[in-house]
Amino acid sequence: MIPPTGTRQLSTAAERREALVEAAVAAFAEHGFHGTPTTEIAKAAGISQAYLFRLFPTKSELYVAAVDRCYRRLGDAMRAAAEDESAPGETVLERMGHAYAALLQDPTTLRATLQAFAAASGEDLAIRDAVRRGYGDLVELIQRISGAEGEELRGFVAKGMLMTVLAGMDAPSIDAPWAQELCGAGDA
Repeated sequence: MIPPTGTRQLSTAAERREALVEAAVAAFAEHGFHGTPTTEIAKAAGISQAYLFRLFPTKSELYVAAVDRCYRRLGDAMRAAAEDESAPGETVLERMGHAYAALLQDPTTLRATLQAFAAASGEDLAIRDAVRRGYGDLVELIQRISGAEGEELRGFVAKGMLMTVLAGMDAPSIDAPWAQELCGAGDA
């Protein structure tokens, strides 16, 4: 049956671009930059591969947009946590740490973060620059909002990296002393 005239809504280029970036985040998170064909991303976004390349002339540019989206989400979560004063007695850094830990429970966020670090180690300078910029902006945001600097800031960021690595290997499920120690089992 053909829908009546006037009931079909065409999405705007901006809406298709948003859908494409969301599909790219999920696909790149699952298979990485090199392991993800653009045909898969276009299909997931409901557009043609030709239209994908009209919106993003290179796969690298699409990956940079996905990286930017991930870091924007991390920053938004950190800001929201810092502003949420509903947990009495918690410092801004503690609230931001809890927000980050919650984000790591989302497989797409976790994988996208890990894949971004891996892609940044490759030869594509645009991707490397995007990851550096995103990470740097996040660290500066944490510093600006919390007032942390020096050892306190380094310790917070280092703990975040440790949390990312441990979550990536599902270390909490490992029954070994090293995993229990690093995951904080038994901490008060």
